[in-house]
Order: sequence, then C-alpha cells, then structure tokens
Amino acid sequence: MNFNFGLKLWSTNKNYVNEAIRLYDEGIYQYIELFAVPNSYKEFIKVWKDLKIPYIIHAAHSMKGLNLAKRSFYENNIILAQEAFKFADDLDVKFVIFHPGLDGDIQETLYQLNKLIDQKVIDTKRTVIENKPYFAIIDNLICVGNSPEEIEFVIKNTGLGFCLDIGHAIYSANAKGIDPFDFLRQFNKLVPKIYHVADGDFNGLYDEHKNIGDGDFKLNKILSLLYQNSFITIETPKKFKDSLRDFVEDMNFIKKIN
Repeated sequence: MNFNFGLKLWSTNKNYVNEAIRLYDEGIYQYIELFAVPNSYKEFIKVWKDLKIPYIIHAAHSMKGLNLAKRSFYENNIILAQEAFKFADDLDVKFVIFHPGLDGDIQETLYQLNKLIDQKVIDTKRTVIENKPYFAIIDNLICVGNSPEEIEFVIKNTGLGFCLDIGHAIYSANAKGIDPFDFLRQFNKLVPKIYHVADGDFNGLYDEHKNIGDGDFKLNKILSLLYQNSFITIETPKKFKDSLRDFVEDMNFIKKIN
C-alpha cells in the first residue's frame, strides 16, 4: 500500500526543527502537518518557511478558541481562521483542516463556514473538515460532526473536502453502539483527502492518541480500508523535547503493518 505519511507538529515546536529536517531527508515521512497555535504566526513563521518540506495546516480548534458551532465564537473564529491561512499562504499548503465545533449545532457550523467562504477568509479548494468523536474529553460535551451524515451535510453545502480521523470515528461509533468498521466504511465513502491515524482503545469512548503499538486498534485492517496514495498524518504523542525517536518508532511499526 502506497501512502504519504505526515509528521504532526505545532507551530511553536521549533525544538524539533533539526530532527524534522533529518527525518524528512531520510525519507521517514513526506510532509509536516502543522497545528497553527493562536498568536504564533509572527514569531514562528520564519522557522517553518525556511524548511524545504511540504506542509498541511491544522487550524486551531475549540480548546484553543475556534468553535464553529457556537455563534458567540464567530469574531474570534475569523481571527484564528485568518491566522491559519496566513500560515497556509506562506507555506504554500494544499490543505487546511478545521474541526466542526463543540457543544453546538451543525447548522451553525455550516452557517459560519459559508460566511467565512463568502468573506474570503477561507477558500473551498484548500479547506477540509474533520470528523469528531461523539463525546468531548471535557464535561461530556457533545462534538459536532461526529457522524458521516453531519460531515456529508457540511461538504455538500460548502464544497469543502474531508479529513477522516480514524480514532474519532471509532470512539463515536462506540458511543452510538455501531460497529466501528461499518462506521469507518461509511465515512470513507466521502472520499477523504487526508487521514489522521494514531493507536488507541478500540472499545473506548473518549479521544486519546497513543503511540503505535500502545493500543489495540486493528491497524492492519484499518490501513487496508484507506485509499492508495493518500495523505496520512500520524497523530501520536512526542515524549522527548529534543528528539522525535518515538515518531520514528511509530513509523517503523506502521511500515511493518503496511
């Protein structure tokens, strides 16, 4: 199976730059997915712009102040979406990922996305929407975009692409009492442009990101479902401040499965 694998970093992670360059040159991964930490553009854009590595950008999410499902967040959503696209424009990215929101309504998410499109804050060619678990990790709040139906509703009414987070789909399926692989197949019919992969608790309800091999996800079966030549970001923890050796171990595990 042929895939393009991505290293997930935050825009403030300049401590990993030298390691990221070395591993890219060694062919360990093919792109960086960079999480746009709020208010980090001015200080950190040059760190990443100087690297000759392809990027995907992940916009801030509800835990960092961007919540498309709540009208009260709208003005701040504009600011954070603009910052994500500043990173995207300077780094010449193909995709910018957004979460649908938390503790709100999918109709509100659709309304805000279309407003952002109309105001040219985001563009439909690069923006993709990511599915969420059913339960949030705080206060048992409900995530918006936790089903194939809600994601399809958004992409059909905006023209946006789709990022399928495997763990989110599994945890949502468990919360709904649905077979996780049936749920993944339903999501996969929406033809994701990007996948997010980590390990986790296959019977769990709450989002967690474990290093590959530390959970019990059936990753050989999961990888067999994914479209060839897809972008797959490995969203696993980084345990060391000056090294990405745990990511290398994750990639070695993935390649053995693959």
